[in-house]
Parts: sequence; structure tokens; C-alpha cells
Amino acid sequence: MNATKIEDSTMEKQAELTRLIERFSSQDGVLATAIPSLHFVRSSTTTVPIYQVHKPALCIVAQGRKVVMLAEESYYYGTSDYLVVSVDLPISGQVIQASAEAPYLCLRLNFDPHQVLDLIKESALSISSIPDSRRGLYVNQTNPLLLDAVVRLVRLLDKPQDVPVLAPLVIREILYRILQGNQGESLKQLVMTGSQSHRIAEVIQRIKQDYDKPLRIEELSKLASMSSSSLHRHFKEITAMSPLQFQKQLRLQEARRLLLSESADAADVGFQVGYESPSQFSREYARLFGLPPIRDIKRLRMDQDHPTS
Repeated sequence: MNATKIEDSTMEKQAELTRLIERFSSQDGVLATAIPSLHFVRSSTTTVPIYQVHKPALCIVAQGRKVVMLAEESYYYGTSDYLVVSVDLPISGQVIQASAEAPYLCLRLNFDPHQVLDLIKESALSISSIPDSRRGLYVNQTNPLLLDAVVRLVRLLDKPQDVPVLAPLVIREILYRILQGNQGESLKQLVMTGSQSHRIAEVIQRIKQDYDKPLRIEELSKLASMSSSSLHRHFKEITAMSPLQFQKQLRLQEARRLLLSESADAADVGFQVGYESPSQFSREYARLFGLPPIRDIKRLRMDQDHPTS
């Protein structure tokens, strides 16, 4: 297939994916589907940054454009790209191109690292012998083979009786295509037991589990079988932040969630997520979200009461 035909095929698949997602997404928001790991995201307007701890997933934009922030790094992706998050990461995401006539449409396919590991073991995919650590989030260019598999997965929603048998097979194919991509090595290293990346992934899970407790680098270094300096270096290569900065993001995101869902005192919430000083909590909260806790929550609630879409 020559370059022109490949481009035409990619555009056709992209257009079909857009039509399918739009048909199954009648309203804005994150929408579940009959395939448990598959969600659609729709937004008729651009958005403010939305903070979350993103779990491992493939995200493909069918229409519109988005930017994801990881620490100080920006990742832009649109209709010719896909984004892979290969380990739990605290990020913010912002839709930067959307309208009522052409809403932002995105497909998110969550996956378990064990699925990837099983696939690697059963296939002839090579693994780099270089024990390096790579960023746990990346953007890559879509291709016809990946798009074809993704479109076939979405088409299954029209045949619910086929989902239990065929969806797992198509999802395996999608993961296989990602692993074949020129940045697939990042995902391979993170799931391979014993690799430095995999050990950092275990440290991430420990920090998530104990986010409200004091961070003990010695314990994390022992868990990873690394020196403190190696732990910091590999952790930052994967997450773009230090273990302490990572924990701080988890604490502040959880604090914001609690403040939004409960009529709790800001100082009490600060203590609840692990801060000993209310002033430090307020200062670090404002640094991340732009306003002190009470003013930020008031703004968020006003936005909820008066949505722009």
C-alpha cells in the first residue's frame, strides 16, 4: 500500500471512529459503555484543567484537541495522535479545541499491566536489554492498523451478544499494536517483573497506598532494591517528579475531592490528607490549583451551577 492509500485509509478510519463515538455519546461527560474497560469522553466546549490520577490507559482523540500536563511537561494530542499512560500518574487535562458543532470526542481504553505482560510472554515481541527507565506517559502517531482494531472494538457495541467473546480478542490486538509502536518499549519495561521501571511502578503503588503518611525514602529504596539516589533518578524519569512531589500531588488532589464532596473545614481536610500545618496546606494547594482551598471550591461550585455548555 503506497503512502497516499495509507493516508486515505487512516482518514476513513478516523472519520468512522468519529461517527461511532458521536452516535454513542449523546451528552457531555465521561460515558461508560457495554465494554467495561471502554469509555467515551465528549465535551461541547473547551474546559479548564481537570485534575486526576490517571490509571493505565490508551486515549485516542477522534475530534478536537487536548493538552495533558504532567508536572511541568505539556503533551498535546489531537486527531492524528494517541496517548498512552502506562502507570498511575497525577495529571491535569484540558480540552483546548471543541465546539457545539464539532465537540471534542475521545475514546479511553483502560488496561491492566498484567494484560500487557501476558501478551509479551505469548508473542515474539523483543524486549530491550538496556535497563533504562522511560516516561510513563507518551504521545504517538496513530496508524491504520491501530485505528482498524479500535474501530472494530467500538463496532461491537452494536452487537452486545458478541462483546463477551470478541472484545477481549480485539483489546489484545490493540495492546499488541501499541507495543509495536516506536515508543512501545516504555510500556514493556514498566510491566516486566524485575526491571527498574517495574520496581518504580511498585513504589508508586506504595506511595498511593500511604499517601497520607510521612514519606520514608529509606523504605521506598528498600522496596525498589535501589539506593536513594537511583530511586530518585528513575522515579523522576518515569513520573517527571520526585517521590515527594508525587505524594504532594496525590494529597492535594484528594483534598480537593474531599472539599468538593463534603462540607468540611479546609484545615481538617489538610490534616486528613497528611498535612500537619494548615498554612503549608493552604500555600501548596494555592500553588497547584491557583487559589486557596475555600476560594477554589467556591469557584468550582459556581462553575457547576453555571456550566458553560
